Amino acid sequence: MEPIIDHVQITVKNMNTAIPFYDRLLPLLGFDPKLRSAAVLESHEFHVVEWQHPKLCFAITSPRAAFVDDTINRRKPGALHHLAFRAKSRAEVDRLHAQLIEIGANIVSAPREYPEYVPPGYYALFFKDLEGIKYEIVCHEP
Repeated sequence: MEPIIDHVQITVKNMNTAIPFYDRLLPLLGFDPKLRSAAVLESHEFHVVEWQHPKLCFAITSPRAAFVDDTINRRKPGALHHLAFRAKSRAEVDRLHAQLIEIGANIVSAPREYPEYVPPGYYALFFKDLEGIKYEIVCHEP
């Protein structure tokens, strides 16, 4: 088997806050806004919104009512620490940095080289969505 991820589904705290943010974020990452779909399964307390790309489906889902007051913490067992998207070039990382600021992302670390990371030439930026879920955009170009 080739280790290719088919889809990622992340539970957010508040769908009303998250959907508009991801509607602005995901087109920056190559997702076609016309390929967005949504479903609600009331019996499972499950609201999902998906954005399709030929290489990956990205989705956000609502929390169960029992967890709606939980805080997001990427260091909890089973939690997503962060999700990294690969850029084609350092210039793309820099361009996305400016666009992330425009859509209201919380920039954790502006684009820079990380000599402490492997491989050499690791150039990345880190940001969080409006609820604190952490993402990275990285380029491995030396």
